[in-house]
Formats: sequence, structure tokens, C-alpha cells
Amino acid sequence: MIVAVPSAHNRWMLVVEDNPDDEMLATRVFKQSGRSEEFVTAHDGEHALRILRDRQLPALVLLDLKLPRLSGIELLTAIRDDERLCSIPVVVLTSSSETADVAACYALGCNAFVRKEVDYQRYINEVGATMEFWLSINCLPPFEPVHSI
Repeated sequence: MIVAVPSAHNRWMLVVEDNPDDEMLATRVFKQSGRSEEFVTAHDGEHALRILRDRQLPALVLLDLKLPRLSGIELLTAIRDDERLCSIPVVVLTSSSETADVAACYALGCNAFVRKEVDYQRYINEVGATMEFWLSINCLPPFEPVHSI
């Protein structure tokens, strides 16, 4: 018999974004969605890692790649290398269209790679759909292993 262990994830989302305009857009999408989860922003990779290590696990991390102090790639590596944090869904949300960035992020274990749209309405639609999937449809993994009885 398999017994599920309650998830250590909480219904909050971390957005790691250093560009104030992109942060404002993500915040707008989140507020327009009417979501009740907490929305937390970190402006650099080091700050994001401190938040992740100090709180219950988020339901989602939206991660920009070009960040000060600790890049998005370095933060993704730190998340995946940390036994406590490694199950967090991480969606890279970036303006990069470099094939090497896409390949590196997937190799490091990102759950999705979404390019930021320049067109305002497309950005709103795509980020809204991303949030909807990861916060409403996706089932989060349990933090602790599932135990057999």
C-alpha cells in the first residue's frame, strides 16, 4: 500500500526578476488572475536563494536568467543541488532566445522555458497561462518520499 505524505509546498509563488518593468507586468498578471496565493519577488539570485532556504517551499518559481549577484543558471543549479529545494517547479521566464540557454536550463532540470513576449497582450496571456497551469492544474510532488506500508 502507498501512503502519500503531505506536501511541504505552500501555495505561494516566487518571481525572480531584476527588471522593474517585467516585475510590474508579472505582478499585474497575477493580480488580474484573482489568485489568492502569496506573490513574492526577489531582485537577484542571492536574495531568491535566501528566501527559498528560509521559507516553506513555494508552488512555483518564475526565474529570469539575467540576474545580478547570482545568475538564473547559478540559482537553478543551487536549487537542483539542494535536497530540500530540488522538487520546486522552476519555470525560466526570460527574453533570451539563445539555444544554449534553453539547453542549459533543461540540462539543469528546469520544468519549462518560456520566452518573454514583447507584445503586451501575448505576454499577459502566456504568463497568465503559465501561472494557471503551475498553480492550479499541476500536482506538486511531496517533499518527503512516499512510504510503502
